[in-house]
Amino acid sequence: MALILNIETATPVCSLALCSDGKIIAKKESQEHNSHSSLLTVFIEEIFKEIDFELKSLDAIAVSKGPGSYTGLRIGVSASKGLCYALDKPLISISTLKAMANGMARFLKFSMPSLFQKNPLLCPMIDARRMEVYSAIFDIKISEIKKVSADIIDENSYHDFSIDKQIIFFGDGAAKCKKVLSNNDNVIFIDNFYPSAEFMAEISAEKFKSNKFEDLAYFEPFYLKDFIAGKPKVKGLY
Repeated sequence: MALILNIETATPVCSLALCSDGKIIAKKESQEHNSHSSLLTVFIEEIFKEIDFELKSLDAIAVSKGPGSYTGLRIGVSASKGLCYALDKPLISISTLKAMANGMARFLKFSMPSLFQKNPLLCPMIDARRMEVYSAIFDIKISEIKKVSADIIDENSYHDFSIDKQIIFFGDGAAKCKKVLSNNDNVIFIDNFYPSAEFMAEISAEKFKSNKFEDLAYFEPFYLKDFIAGKPKVKGLY
């Protein structure tokens, strides 16, 4: 039995899921913006108190590696590496977009089985500001069809993928693309779908079995784009 703490902070969602062999034991999450630094350690403490487990009973920590929010990723990865160092446990990293695709595949299988059986393509999207999104495309078995990229969306985006195949767009970057991409019957948008640590559970369990761990000393989040600091709004600080 592999007991893994999964941590998702790549977007405004702060989410933790404690899992045993891919099955959820306990979960905590919040969609409150800019709350990762204040909630993450509190959630960890609350989860282990509720189920009366000790941190040392963990076999590994899994973290969502991005792409996504620069600050959110830094917080999640820093906390995960700190736990791994303190507990002498391995670190597992998981693509944020792949975990989202896994969650959508599960949702379709149990809530929209007729659509699931048509083997649609899955395109998770994370808002990257303006008309840009972080995205990738997966098949229903979560095999990568299009690699992770930062895409500026226009009416021709993903057209080649939707010519003869249904494609589902979801995530906080999908809403702003609706009017631009809703150009044929094969395009489907599913609203109110957010990243969650529970979507990481099956993937982290498989990686644990395969001993696919990160080097704690050198692992960094997958930002995809360089961080660009905004100008301070307080007069006199620039």
